[in-house]
This record gives sequence, C-alpha cells and structure tokens, in this order.
Amino acid sequence: MSEPTKHVDKAEDSIQQQLVGYASGLRYDAITVEAVHAAKVRVIDTLGCLIGAFFGEPGRVARALAAQMPNPRGATVIGTRMKTMPDMAAFVNATTARDSEMTDAYHYPGSFHGHPSDIVTPILAVAEHVGASGRDYIASLVLGYEVFLRFSNVFNNEGFDAANFTVIGSAVGAGKLFGLAPTQLSHCISMAAVPNVILKQVRKGHLSMYKSAAAGHAGRAGVFAAQLARAGMEGPHLPFEGKAGWCDHVARKRFALDLKGGNGEPFKILDTRLKNRPVEGNAIAPILAAEKLAVLRNSDNVSQITVEVYEHALDRAGSGEHQWNPEARETADHSIPYVVAVALLFGKVTSHSFDDVRLWDPHLRSLLPKIRVVENKQFTEAYEKLPVEHRARVTVVMKDGQRLVGDAGGDADDHAREMSDEKVVEKFRAFTEDTLDAKQVTRILDRLWHLEELENVAVIPPDFVLV
Repeated sequence: MSEPTKHVDKAEDSIQQQLVGYASGLRYDAITVEAVHAAKVRVIDTLGCLIGAFFGEPGRVARALAAQMPNPRGATVIGTRMKTMPDMAAFVNATTARDSEMTDAYHYPGSFHGHPSDIVTPILAVAEHVGASGRDYIASLVLGYEVFLRFSNVFNNEGFDAANFTVIGSAVGAGKLFGLAPTQLSHCISMAAVPNVILKQVRKGHLSMYKSAAAGHAGRAGVFAAQLARAGMEGPHLPFEGKAGWCDHVARKRFALDLKGGNGEPFKILDTRLKNRPVEGNAIAPILAAEKLAVLRNSDNVSQITVEVYEHALDRAGSGEHQWNPEARETADHSIPYVVAVALLFGKVTSHSFDDVRLWDPHLRSLLPKIRVVENKQFTEAYEKLPVEHRARVTVVMKDGQRLVGDAGGDADDHAREMSDEKVVEKFRAFTEDTLDAKQVTRILDRLWHLEELENVAVIPPDFVLV
C-alpha cells in the first residue's frame, strides 16, 4: 500500500506575503467613514449599471450558459431568480455590469488605469453564498479595491490587460469572505495569478463583446481560485517571483506593493471615479466639449472638425482606422470620432447612441471623415499631474468660415471629480426605472445606502428580479 502524499511547505514570495498579511489584518472597524461611503456608492453604481445592461447580448449569452449550471446553494444571477455556482455568478454579473461601459474607472498619474468596480459583483456573489454581513462585504470590497489599484500603480506592460488586477483583487476579497487561513489565502493568490493572464488584445482594434466578458472572466477566475483554496487545492510555489513567475514575464520587473490603506492612510477606493457618459473614460471630455455646441442642423455644411485631447486619450480612443469605421457598439463607445459626431448631431451621448440605427446613420457616417483628433500638450500636462484634469476642445469649421468652439475639463463635470450622491442616485434611477417600479427603486436605494447595517447581504439580489 502506498503512503499518503506528504504536502511540502509552500515557498512564498514577498508579494504573496504582503497580500496575505494585509488581507488578514484588515477589519471593518479600521475602514474610514469616507471609504465605507465610497464602497456603498460603488455598489449602487455597479448594480445600476448591471440592470441598465441586463438585456444586452453579452449578459444574455452569459445567463444562458449559467442556466446549464444551476446550484440552489450558490449565488444569484442578478436580474433573475436563478442561482448558480459562485464563480459562475461572478462571471455573469461582472460581464453584464461591464457591458454598460458606465462602471467606475481609475485614472491616476503614472498608473496602468483600469476598472476596479469589476470586482464588486464577484465579491458580492461570495458574500451572498456565505451569508456575509454588509460590514464584511464592505471590508472585502475595500480590500479588493486596495489590491487592484496598488497593482495598477506599479504595472506598465501594455501587452496585458488591467483585468489581471481584477483576478487578484477578486481572489483576495473572496478569500477573506471564505475565511481562508493565511496558508490557504496564499494558495488562493497563487492560483489566481499563475493560470489567469489576460492579454490586452481584448481592447485593441475592432472590439468584440468579449471586451465586457473579460471582466467576468477575471472575476470568475478570482472567485474560483478562492473556492479551490477552500477545498484544499494547493497553488504553484513562487507565483510572482519564481523563474517563470508573474514579475519577470508579465510585469517584466520586480516590484513591491504599497498596501497601506488604514492606520491614518487613505484607502485607494477614494481615488476611483464614476462615469457620467457610457463610453471609454478618455472619450468623456471630448463629448462634454461637443455637447456645449449647438446641434448641427446640416452636416453637409461642415468643413472640418478638430478634437484636441491629452496624449493618453489620443492613444486609447483617437487613433487607428477602427475609430473612424466602428462596426459594432464595442468599438464605437471607445471611439472619440464617433462619440463626438453623435454629440454634435444629436445633442447628447446616451446608451442608445450605439444602437444599430444610430451606428449606421448616413449623416453620422458622412461626418466621421471630417474629424481629426490631435494632442494638445497643455491638456497632456493637465492630465499627468494632481489634481488630474481631463481637458478637451472641439472646433467645428463650417464651409462658410464660421468657427464653433467647445471646451471641457477642470470643472464640476470633469471625469476626475467625485460624483455627488445626488448624481449617483440620478444615474441609478436612469438605469433602473425603465424595468423596476420607482417605489421599488427607492427601497433598493435605501437598503444600499445602509449596507453596513445588513445582517446578511443575501437579501440584496432578490430586489433586482427582472425576468
């Protein structure tokens, strides 16, 4: 008879130790009032975005797959009464929320940026599954944000996507809710980092619906890593600092994480911002500038349109032939030429600005070749300092020589400014009141604004049933 397998001591690297130590030590009572409020705002915002995008194709495909994996003890596919495995619920809910292109964003000087709210619904799926309190959910969410954003601050390899931070942030937050012991959490982190490296190709050129699904994929991978660790699975040794590890082959450098939210230090969740238009974040300022101009009555009278932006916006949403020839919504909402054309012709950019009838509008298509996007170095300087400013200028030159100029940035509507609670509620209602009763929306908002008082967050998903 063979002897039982002996488990060898796990070789941990310093990044694992940092993550495990910080996660194990963070308690709700150490989280500031400001960070608790920020967490509640991002839960409200993300769930509103999810409902707003519920009937989109990525969500529909994800729900159809989840329906084949029922688990009454799992977690809810939000918008339905269906329950599936927590990791599958994480996939569906994160994919659906992200599809709105309205979830929060991180634009900090020198960072890799990203969408940390991609972790909100994966961590909620685990919180529901284990019957966690509102306070425990908030603590795990603030933790996940801290992890995501500290990775963003030290990472700069453009070959990989920020969804990789979602994997690790979701894994650490889920692991905390599962009550993993330090050794288990270390394994969880390893199983999140090593097998789940997401390439930036998901956001290059003509985009597909996987632009949204990458968020769900990342959230599911993080939750699944935590489930594996809880079940007793061991992860690879030295996931970050080993010879074939994450540092040398993904980050391409050795680094340390500056995990320090708490003990008088601000939590990084406070540095994220909510969107006020359903587009790639760098396209918001050009939209706001264009919306300040009168609606064009006849696009044929336009000679040329110049859009001045900061360098990062030019790179992300204003260069490449696909920006002038979007074939699907996923590319159009990442295109400065397209969204500026929409704003100039129709007055405002909304979720319906990317429907097929608008996407293939002949007047809009005829306007696109007249648009050029250029860098304004002063705008780049304003973007690369603190406080960040997202500046843009749209200049329309008519065939009769008339010039129309709209500027944006540096004011209360700047994407870098924190959205007021009143605006958060307005945005949530705009996304939900088409499908949920207004009184029901009021009840949901009251519950979420008092999230820290909930004994069990499992009461949240049933409030959102649509089908």
